Amino acid sequence: MSLDLTEIKKKSKSGHQEGRTSDKKNGEVQNVFAFLNKDISFGKKGLKDQKKEQFYSELNILLTSGTDVRTAMDIVVAEQTRKKERVIFEDLMNRVLEGVSLSEAMEKSGEFTPYEYYSVRIGEESGKINNVLKDLSIYFSKKIKQKKQFTSALTYPTLVLVTAIGAVIFMMNFVVPMFVDVFKRFKGDLPALTKAVVKLSNVFSEYLGLVLLIIVSIILVLYFVRKKNWYRNFSSKLLLKIPMIGDLVQKIYLARFCQSMALLIGSKTPMLRAIQLIKNMITFYPYQQALTTIEKDILYGKPLYESMAQFSIFDKRTVSLTKVAEEINQLDTVFSKLNDQYSDELEHRIGMLSSVLEPIMIIFVGLLVGIILIAMYMPMFQLGTSMY
Repeated sequence: MSLDLTEIKKKSKSGHQEGRTSDKKNGEVQNVFAFLNKDISFGKKGLKDQKKEQFYSELNILLTSGTDVRTAMDIVVAEQTRKKERVIFEDLMNRVLEGVSLSEAMEKSGEFTPYEYYSVRIGEESGKINNVLKDLSIYFSKKIKQKKQFTSALTYPTLVLVTAIGAVIFMMNFVVPMFVDVFKRFKGDLPALTKAVVKLSNVFSEYLGLVLLIIVSIILVLYFVRKKNWYRNFSSKLLLKIPMIGDLVQKIYLARFCQSMALLIGSKTPMLRAIQLIKNMITFYPYQQALTTIEKDILYGKPLYESMAQFSIFDKRTVSLTKVAEEINQLDTVFSKLNDQYSDELEHRIGMLSSVLEPIMIIFVGLLVGIILIAMYMPMFQLGTSMY
C-alpha cells in the first residue's frame, strides 16, 4: 500500500482532533521539554548532526521530485550502513506506514528534538513540508560548518600549547637537573636567570605529582558542577570576556538564535512557542536566562525588540532590525538575513582567529624553550669568557 504526504497529513489531523483535550495538551508541552533536555544532555548517543542534515536534505529532494513517503523512507533506510541508524530509520518508516504522521513518528522515536518534529508538524499542516525540510537541512549544515571551523581554528594552537607544556615539563625534570650537576663544579656565582630556572626546576621535581593531582581534581570538580547554574553563569561570563574568543562565541549563538527564529517563525510557529523551543535548544547560559525573561515579557504583551534590548548579548543591529521586522510583520525574513550576515562574519572571524593564534603560539613556545636554553648556557658562556 502506497502512502503519500496528503494521506498522512489527513490522518494526523483527524487523530489530533479526536483525542486531544486541554490536559493532554499540557502533557504534550511537558513531553516537549523532556525530550528536548534529553537531546541536549551531555554524552547522549543518538543521531549525529551530520546524519540529520543528510536525512532532511535527502527527504526534501525526494519529496520535491514527487516521490511518495514510503519510497522515500525505503531509500533512506537502504542507504544506512550502521545497524543502529538503520534501526532508527526503519522504526520511523514503520510508524509512517502505520498511518502516523512523520512529525509524530519523529517525536515517538526520541531521536529528534522538539525543534525538529514541531517544525515538521507545522510544515505538514501548512502544506510546506518541503520548505521546512530544506530549512532544517540548512540549519544542521551551518551548525556543522561552524563547529568544524571553530574546532579547526583552535586545534593547531591547542596542540602547540600542549606540546609546549610537555616540552617545559620534560626540560625542567630531566634537562635542567643534568646542567645543575655541571654547575656544581663551577666556583663562580650563577646568573640570576639561571638561578631562577634551577629553582623552578626544583619546584617541578618536588611538587609535580601534587600539581597533577590538583589539576585532575579541578577537572573532576568542574565536570560534576558543570550543570550548576552558578557555575554556568560564572564560566559563561568568563568566556565572553576572553579577547577574540568571547566575541566569537557570542556571534555563534546569535547566528544560531537568528536561524532558529527564522525557521520557526517562517513555519508559522507562535512567537511564544518559538521562544520556548529555542530557550531549551540553546544551552549557553546567558541566552537561556535572556530567553526566559523574553518569554515572560511576550506573555504580558511586550514587543520582542524591547525585551531583547535589555540584554547585551543581542547587539543594537539585531534589536533595531527586529523592531522594524515586527512593525512590517517580516520577522522570518529579517532573522534569515541576519543569520546569513552573522554566518559570513563568523567564517571571516574564525579564519582571522586561526591566522592570528598560530604565530602567537609558535612565538610563545619559542620563548619558553629559548629562555630555558639561554639560562642553561649562560654559565658556560661566562666560563668561556673568564678563561681569556
